[in-house]
Amino acid sequence: MPSYLYTPIMIFAVGCGVVTARLTRRDGSVSLSGGERWAVLFGAFIGAALFAKLPWLISDAEGFRDGSVWFTDGRTITFGMVGAYLGVELAKLAAGIQKKTGDALAVPAAVSIAVGRVGCFVAPCCFGIETSVPWAVDFGDGLHRHPTQLYEAAFHACAAVVLYRLRAQGRFPRNLIKVYFIAYFVFRFTTEFIRPEPRLWLGITLFQWASLAFIPLFAFLFVRDRSLPDPSV
Repeated sequence: MPSYLYTPIMIFAVGCGVVTARLTRRDGSVSLSGGERWAVLFGAFIGAALFAKLPWLISDAEGFRDGSVWFTDGRTITFGMVGAYLGVELAKLAAGIQKKTGDALAVPAAVSIAVGRVGCFVAPCCFGIETSVPWAVDFGDGLHRHPTQLYEAAFHACAAVVLYRLRAQGRFPRNLIKVYFIAYFVFRFTTEFIRPEPRLWLGITLFQWASLAFIPLFAFLFVRDRSLPDPSV
């Protein structure tokens, strides 16, 4: 697929998330006004955009000072997901929104990221290491590599289905987004072994270290929110 399809696919991914949010909305589940919904979406967008660039902002001091780092291709969904979560929480705090919104956003987020990872496949970026598996893909460098973008697309698509069923069954109220994040961080830690990322301390990558930090963080939030008296999301 030609790389010029990347931007349309990413726009389509956002649209898929919005449509999914409307289709999976449950009466009375999240009673937000139009302004409150826009505040939550704005917080998610800004948080994801900033945190997705965080590793490059830290590692490229010169680019940070002259602003060029913002125009590079470097982004990471691992930090972006956490940034979106933080952005939503800050937006809710600023808007005085006390309702939990994570359960309503989990499925749309998974659908949007699943489609977005197809955009990464056509870019091409975020591919894996060289391999001899039958489904290996040549991304233009003459090497046959793991299509890790498609592995991730499949993970998030499956996560969307599982999250939808869990919500329909009333499982993990107030915590579906955290279940999703923890599952992804475990998945990402595992698949980093077949990605050509620089190895840091103890031979694991930045994203593996990030996953090891984020898993206990969201496990703590899971335990904290499980005891909340209001089951609405």
